[in-house]
Amino acid sequence: MENQTYEQSFGAAKVVTGSAHLLDTGKSKILIDCGMFQGLEEHKNYEPFGFDPKEIDALIITHGHLDHVGRIPLLYKGGFKGKVFAHPATFDIAKIVLMDAGKLQEEEYKTKYKKAQRRGKEKDVRKPLFTQDEVKEIFKKMNRQKIEYDKKIKITKDIKATFKDAGHILGSSFVEIDFKEFDIKKRIVFSGDLGNKNNGILPKPHTPTYADALFIESTYGDRNHKNIDDSIREFKSVIINTLLNGGNVLIPTFAIERAQQILCILKEMSEEKSLPKNAKVFLDSPMATKVTTVYKKWDQLLSKKCQKYKKHPFEFDQLRLVRDVEESKAINKIERGAVIIAGSGMCNGGRILHHMKHRIWNPRNALLFVGYQAKGTLGRDIIDGAKFIRIYHEEIIVKSKIYTINGFSAHADQKELLEWMNEFEKLDRIFLIHGEYDKQVIFKSVIHSYFDKKAHIVEQGEKIYL
Repeated sequence: MENQTYEQSFGAAKVVTGSAHLLDTGKSKILIDCGMFQGLEEHKNYEPFGFDPKEIDALIITHGHLDHVGRIPLLYKGGFKGKVFAHPATFDIAKIVLMDAGKLQEEEYKTKYKKAQRRGKEKDVRKPLFTQDEVKEIFKKMNRQKIEYDKKIKITKDIKATFKDAGHILGSSFVEIDFKEFDIKKRIVFSGDLGNKNNGILPKPHTPTYADALFIESTYGDRNHKNIDDSIREFKSVIINTLLNGGNVLIPTFAIERAQQILCILKEMSEEKSLPKNAKVFLDSPMATKVTTVYKKWDQLLSKKCQKYKKHPFEFDQLRLVRDVEESKAINKIERGAVIIAGSGMCNGGRILHHMKHRIWNPRNALLFVGYQAKGTLGRDIIDGAKFIRIYHEEIIVKSKIYTINGFSAHADQKELLEWMNEFEKLDRIFLIHGEYDKQVIFKSVIHSYFDKKAHIVEQGEKIYL
């Protein structure tokens, strides 16, 4: 007898990170994303998946963010040998992201190991989840299937899928998955992460068709973003006022999408002469520099607004690309007039910490957040009002001006999520994933009011029969 199809989420259930969604039709098993847990959930990366990677026939990647691709090396370590489906730009970005994650883990391991040796407890130090060499090896043997948007393709013997532009980051997709159950055609849609249609870099998300079941992200299901024009005006105002008052601006930035979005605005400021002449903009993120190269390679995917700068979409005379550590350290000698863009976006590592250590205690400076800050990260602590922070074992007072501008989010807000859902010709069951629980409760209520439909908040490991 044919088994009933079910879905199980092994990540991004009542939390934002760790996306990993298993679809089992009884004839084949596929996984949609295989992301890393971040923030308070990081310990889960060391726990078993909850399924056998050897049994997975295919992996679909919706986009290249770490919380959607970060456990792929662990999937291969567990014996996965199936095909991997994604937009080619996603493969480019995913490799950069995983190489960077491997490097950070190796560096952290070496530091912790040295300290543990002095205590005679080196056996207690966890080894990296994966290394850069392992990532290189995986991408050599990976059975990559490069998809085209809006073209239905065969995933397994009984599953077909259509990838559509999600407008979130370069190469991002939402996926319409088709299969038969008891000779009845069914379509399950996974939203991946849906883009903010006003992000300025990418086109708005494509229109979906219909869904018997929709698994939709809910990161900002509780709120609406600031108007993008107001956000850009506020951003420019913070930059101009801080620099003219003799300060510097620190911008913790995600290397993917946000860095390119910020560069595009700063380029616009440079061209319209609103960026002070003596200002210098530093992109102090080797990863962001690599990703920007990928964005140039796939410039046909960018928005029309961004393509007007087709030759150099993100470059201008006052921009300095910082390559090595010594160049990065030299920035700290600049007393005023610097705009420093660096990772990590949530201040839980990376070069931004060094710049914060040298600048955050000075009231002339500004720390400008332009991205989501997950619970448990240093960035979240700061925007929640921390008076002191600890960086490299040193307690530092927070005296710089703190700004948070939410309009730059690469995620759709509540209004846009509802508008996108309203475009479905038919929408039956709704399941909420990829969001903090308190935000999902609000979004669930709003969905009920808007559509007169009940939405279900997915639990970790819960079997949802489709």
